[in-house]
Amino acid sequence: MTVSTLSSIPQVEKILQQAFLSPYIERLSRPVVTDIVREQVQTYKKKHLSDPEGVPFSVEQLYHYIEQGCWVMNQQRLQRVVNGTGVIVHTNLGRSPLDAEIWQSVGEVNTHYNNLEIDLHTGKRGKRKGMLQQLMQHLVKGEDTLVVNNNASSIYLMLHELAKGKEVIVSRGEQIQIGGGFRIPDILALSGAKLVEVGTTNITTAKDYLDAVTENTAMVLIVHTSNFKIRGFTESADIKELARDLPDHVVLAVDQGSGTTTEDMPDEPTVASYIQAGADIVCFSGDKILGGPQAGLVTGKQPLIRQLEKNPMMRAFRPSRIVYSLLEEQVVRKLNQLESGRGVAESKRTIGEAELEQRACLLAEGFGDQLRVVNSELTVGGGSLPDQSDPSWSIEIVTDNGRSKRSAEKMLKIMRSWPLPVIGVIKHDRVQLNLATIEESEIPYLRSQLAEVLL
Repeated sequence: MTVSTLSSIPQVEKILQQAFLSPYIERLSRPVVTDIVREQVQTYKKKHLSDPEGVPFSVEQLYHYIEQGCWVMNQQRLQRVVNGTGVIVHTNLGRSPLDAEIWQSVGEVNTHYNNLEIDLHTGKRGKRKGMLQQLMQHLVKGEDTLVVNNNASSIYLMLHELAKGKEVIVSRGEQIQIGGGFRIPDILALSGAKLVEVGTTNITTAKDYLDAVTENTAMVLIVHTSNFKIRGFTESADIKELARDLPDHVVLAVDQGSGTTTEDMPDEPTVASYIQAGADIVCFSGDKILGGPQAGLVTGKQPLIRQLEKNPMMRAFRPSRIVYSLLEEQVVRKLNQLESGRGVAESKRTIGEAELEQRACLLAEGFGDQLRVVNSELTVGGGSLPDQSDPSWSIEIVTDNGRSKRSAEKMLKIMRSWPLPVIGVIKHDRVQLNLATIEESEIPYLRSQLAEVLL
């Protein structure tokens, strides 16, 4: 390829006018697509100048590279996917999907002006949290509740405001690490509190906590180990005993984590159970078991909640009107015991095993031996019920290469490239799609896409 040949490459503006780029401009924006075009043109020029005797110049080939670059960029945009993993609250897939009815019901308040910080009765500036205080009193029995952007913020805010420069007692068995490298000891250090370890990995009694209390102790922090379980010879402190015997200057705080309220979750204590046992404050997530938007909630004694609300970091942690409106609607529906207020974790755990098998058979029908219906399990995920699973059914995709992990990985890649990407798992060197997390309405789409690949 000679320098004179390079002049035959269309100008960037002319390339941008090509019909195949119109959908990408709409999806990615014109500036982003322009950057991709320029990058691919420069790469193509360098490639052919370095190998003049190589493949002849082709505008069609250049356009192919540009389209591939746009497609890769489009894969990075936030978009809907089909969850075939069998993990209900999947951190990588957005955790708990919001109920469509709830999302639609708050559309008007979020697309118009609203009373986020004005009291409509007095006309004066109002509280950002609206009526969540009253709603949460009924749901979790806390005197007052505040909302921040996630539960990690809840923990940091509690420690920073109530224990900065003082001691916080934590069991050795509860110094956990959750996703993203978030560690309890690290967040304690960052907040300015001093960690005091008590007990052992498997046994920490109320006496262990009480014996460690000094005049400089600000808090006993109980961390619900929601992402792992220790079985066998174990013992943990009784919350009622701790609440009864701790000195008045020590706050009993609980990181409940998952946000279990009215749901039936084995081995998952509810927020209300901690409050009723005597905990001063309890923090938890709004988007796991509760089923609302991503948020952190702190509930408990009103003087402590109001103290937290005055912390300077509260302004950095406070969520938007979208989060408040979704939480209000979610809790109202949950209190009214409506199906739309149950949350995705509880809703999917109660789908009958027979119904899941029927859906799996419907998906596999007509594919012969290429799709097999197999027993599987579903899990809640999201750091909830780590060693609990429920029976489910999956379809197993059998490719021509048989039990080949490489073949299975290739199939997963193909499914991720579909117009509506599908996320599956590999078990026994074959791709499986778990019907527990696949919507019934998604089955026709899956059948259509699989037919193109397998039939």
